[in-house]
Amino acid sequence: MGDWFSTLSLFEKSYWVIAGISSTIFVFVLITTFLIGDADGVDGDVDAEIESDTGIGFQFFSFKNLVAFFTIFSWAGISCIDAGYGKGVTIIVSTIAGLIMMTIMATLIYYINKLVSSGTLKLENAIGNVGEVYLTIGANRSKMGKVHVNIQGALRELDALADSNENLKTGTVIEVREITGTGILIVQPINKNNYDKIPLIAK
Repeated sequence: MGDWFSTLSLFEKSYWVIAGISSTIFVFVLITTFLIGDADGVDGDVDAEIESDTGIGFQFFSFKNLVAFFTIFSWAGISCIDAGYGKGVTIIVSTIAGLIMMTIMATLIYYINKLVSSGTLKLENAIGNVGEVYLTIGANRSKMGKVHVNIQGALRELDALADSNENLKTGTVIEVREITGTGILIVQPINKNNYDKIPLIAK
């Protein structure tokens, strides 16, 4: 292996070194992207993401995309060298191939992020939905409790306060009236006899 590498020209060695480093990083990045999603450019806290649900925009120049560029750039260059092309053609072809791969990678990560962000919880979708008290809520917002409410097709357990003059005990049927700036649901009790007549809104 060492003898083979020593016989290469500096131009060829450059492509092989780039190929070895970038390919190793590329495999690692690709695996982690599919397993845990993309993390480039993600700033701010979770609450902000939940409220805004903006997701991540299209990013062309990112670490992942640059790794993809150099991976394809180097292997395309090696292929050109093996095919007997000159340095100029090799550089042009490998650069174009790298840019194409960079675009594909950016698009792939963009749509992965879109799929992830599409499932982000929007608390405002709880307004008008019917649920049930899980942990007792104090009267007149004196004690925070928890409720189970169906939001976006899934049953969620969320913090809640009530303007009711009585404590809302576990099992009380409620309707979400508003959301506070800190993401706490304001609920009111519903007559359980009328519960079956009220549609369970699942936004």
